[in-house]
Amino acid sequence: MTPEITHWLTAAASLAAVLGLVLLGGRLLRASGLAPAAKPGTRLALQESLALDARRRLVLVRCDGRDVLLLTGGAQDQVVGWLPERTP
Repeated sequence: MTPEITHWLTAAASLAAVLGLVLLGGRLLRASGLAPAAKPGTRLALQESLALDARRRLVLVRCDGRDVLLLTGGAQDQVVGWLPERTP
């Protein structure tokens, strides 16, 4: 191989290694509980999000102790519906 190709391969491998370490560090922080948690007394919190395709996403939001399911990213955002309250 020519020295120029070797330099490009080394740079690409280094970039992949750094990106892998950043992603691994983020997962470790989330798993250890060091990721920011919701502040006490907040009324709005994102519970979960699911990508349906490249543009649309289902979002589960907790508002005042109730969950609402939203569809975002289409021609307009829509409220799919309020979910029944969960019993503890």
